[in-house]
Amino acid sequence: MFIEYLIIGVYSISLVLIFLYALAQLNLLFNYIKARKSEDDSEKFDFSNSEEIPFVTIQLPVYNELYVMERLLKNIAKLEYPREKLEIQVLDDSTDESVEITAKLIKEIQKEGLDIQHIRRSNRQGFKAGALKEGLETAKGEFIAIFDADFLPQAEWLYQTVPYFKNDEIGVVQTRWGHINRNYSTLTKIQAFALDAHFTLEQLGRNSKGHFINFNGTAGLWRKECIYDAGNWEGDTLTEDLDLSYRAQLKNWKFKYLVDVETPAELPVVISAARSQQFRWNKGGAENFQKMMKTVITHDKVPFRTKIHSLLHLLNSSMFTCIFLVAILSIPMLYIKNEYAHLKYYFYVMSFFVISSLIFFVCYWHMFKSIYGNGFVKFIKYIGSFFTFFAIAMGFSLHNTIAVLEGHFGKKSEFVRTPKFNISSIKDGWKSNKYIKKKPSISVIIEGLLAIYFVFGMYSAFIVGNQGGDFGLFPFHFMLFIGFGYVFIKSVFSKA
Repeated sequence: MFIEYLIIGVYSISLVLIFLYALAQLNLLFNYIKARKSEDDSEKFDFSNSEEIPFVTIQLPVYNELYVMERLLKNIAKLEYPREKLEIQVLDDSTDESVEITAKLIKEIQKEGLDIQHIRRSNRQGFKAGALKEGLETAKGEFIAIFDADFLPQAEWLYQTVPYFKNDEIGVVQTRWGHINRNYSTLTKIQAFALDAHFTLEQLGRNSKGHFINFNGTAGLWRKECIYDAGNWEGDTLTEDLDLSYRAQLKNWKFKYLVDVETPAELPVVISAARSQQFRWNKGGAENFQKMMKTVITHDKVPFRTKIHSLLHLLNSSMFTCIFLVAILSIPMLYIKNEYAHLKYYFYVMSFFVISSLIFFVCYWHMFKSIYGNGFVKFIKYIGSFFTFFAIAMGFSLHNTIAVLEGHFGKKSEFVRTPKFNISSIKDGWKSNKYIKKKPSISVIIEGLLAIYFVFGMYSAFIVGNQGGDFGLFPFHFMLFIGFGYVFIKSVFSKA
């Protein structure tokens, strides 16, 4: 019985941790609903008075962005702001032919009277963090706006965001990401679904109660003084944005999140790009948990509730490990349940934790209707979106668990950029993109085997016990089969 009890123990702990995370999400939902009903009375700069308009530097950290540089630079050049109080730094670490294209585009924009500089480094030390840090040394702006290469801020973006720095305690203003190719494919739809949850429930839910949030690496502004006071950019984790965000808030800087200011961007359209992005984000989250955990817990000026939300925030990616363990162990648990009758009361208790899924269902519905609208038809569409998202997210659980474990155990890896495609509709092609990873990793083969494993789980529902089977876990195993099967097929046959 030792093995059986070990399986039961690990399975139970994983379910409890998922439940606690679900309760935290429910708390954020209450915060979000309350925040949406309240009016924002933040003090702002009066831009009708030219003396109150501060100098802003826009930083564009880029690396081998052949397909999107023209779109990026032309869009940034359209930003409305007094030219005498604006500079643009193109922090270009590229090693391919995009360097020459970028240089030519910058010269054309300079002729229009815009202060835009092409800044090159001799190495990629510190990757994105290193580029931002080096650019900061010569930045003339009191405030630093940052955009990744696939982001397309609206022309009035600076007028919508900069005024909030009137409050001297504000160190960061972050805006909500939008998605120009949300409906391109199932893959982009589920990515948008996940990101929308983060940029509504989580960011506003935390920020409205003064809990720590993170600058999302792009589509936001920093007060230069805040960056220096927090210790400047560091490249020792794969999510330098999360790292600096926590160091700044631990120094008592306030963050302002603007849920109603949307900054459109392009979602990865092929699964290799989504995988590399997910890997970096999830590993970086675990790295930052290891880096920040002790400081957050022992900090005497951080309220207890903020500490709890901060730890769960930093452990966000680690939930994939719990999900993966529950998935893998669910089939042995099916057999244990039908083999050992004396454990039936334990399984009655464990059935309670299905409430975690119900909590996520309710929370994400509020996110969904805030973006798409309410009504019966929208709700039916939401049900399909939710279960598609849930299944494919579980299909990524092995990949993300590997990333999380590497992060917690300190295995270092290179910062792998997410390739951009300049794709906004189904008519646009991506297969000639030179940055696509051609060969799937060994974990993809394991994901294929896991799809087969969960077929066995569905089959087991018909044969276990002596009461004609046990179908309680059948829907769960079916979703896992769909999720792992989707990830495997897309990874192998899309060659991406």
